[in-house]
Amino acid sequence: MTANGGPAPVRQRVRRHGDAVFRTLAVGSGLAVVVAIFLIGLFLLIQAVPSLAANEANFLTSPLFNTNDPDNLMFGIRDLLIVTVFSSMLALVLAMPLALGIALFLTHYAPPVLQRPFAYLVDLLAAVPSIVFGLWGIRVLAPELEPVANWLNQTLGWIPLFSEGNVSIAGGGTIFTAGIVLAVMILPIVTAVTREVFRQTPIMQIEGALALGATRWEMIKTTVLPFGRSGYMAASMLGLGRALGETVAVLVILRASTSPATFSFFDGGYTFASKIASAASEFSQPLPTGAYIAAGLVLFVLTFVVNAIARAIAGGKARPE
Repeated sequence: MTANGGPAPVRQRVRRHGDAVFRTLAVGSGLAVVVAIFLIGLFLLIQAVPSLAANEANFLTSPLFNTNDPDNLMFGIRDLLIVTVFSSMLALVLAMPLALGIALFLTHYAPPVLQRPFAYLVDLLAAVPSIVFGLWGIRVLAPELEPVANWLNQTLGWIPLFSEGNVSIAGGGTIFTAGIVLAVMILPIVTAVTREVFRQTPIMQIEGALALGATRWEMIKTTVLPFGRSGYMAASMLGLGRALGETVAVLVILRASTSPATFSFFDGGYTFASKIASAASEFSQPLPTGAYIAAGLVLFVLTFVVNAIARAIAGGKARPE
């Protein structure tokens, strides 16, 4: 009905009907994602509980992961957690400043004729298969990194991070090599998101800073970086999520070890994802399979924690000071 008591125009009724349909579809899509994630977590939990109940080792602190005998399961996530976190954090520390520099170069320093080709080359890294990165890392990059690794070990060996690990530095099958390869793999993700966020900086703020006599770097420091901080952090956490879940490249690079992890970048071993992938062909018995599903559940929760921290950081940085 209109304000005069007459029937509502047909166009208005159609528009309201379309809004209702679109709202229903949007809400349904959001709820479908939430339900799917909940069901995945529930499945992992149900499958993991019997194996956790039969586990004869401490799941959180044991370095063992022995599932060969279903009647004598002894598995823990200590070493898996150390290798996963160390390799991913090393990748993030290396990739974040590089991504920031590339994004600033493409948005504020590169001439227009170079911006699109250079951005295309960086984005092209995301299309390279993981197995190619793994083979390149162990066959090409690892021998070149060996002198650097030896120098770090000899010079900074008194720091636990650079002390002797549980595998030999020779050959390059260490967290150090894997972290650098992961940094290259997450670089296009962090760079692409950061670049698009920096491009959204209001042009009036940029022109105002330049009009007041600011240099290009002063303009970036006072307008672009404050505006894009939350997006940059979110992009970095997105890259961290990719690094945490990377499987094939890490499986190819890291050398297996029978010794516990020593909290060093020169350790070998397995991440959560590579450990599960390495035993996927043996998933025939419920209890041993459940042990690996339990490890997958921890990785699932770890990813959620990382995203929650990213949300908190991005939200805090987005608030005006």
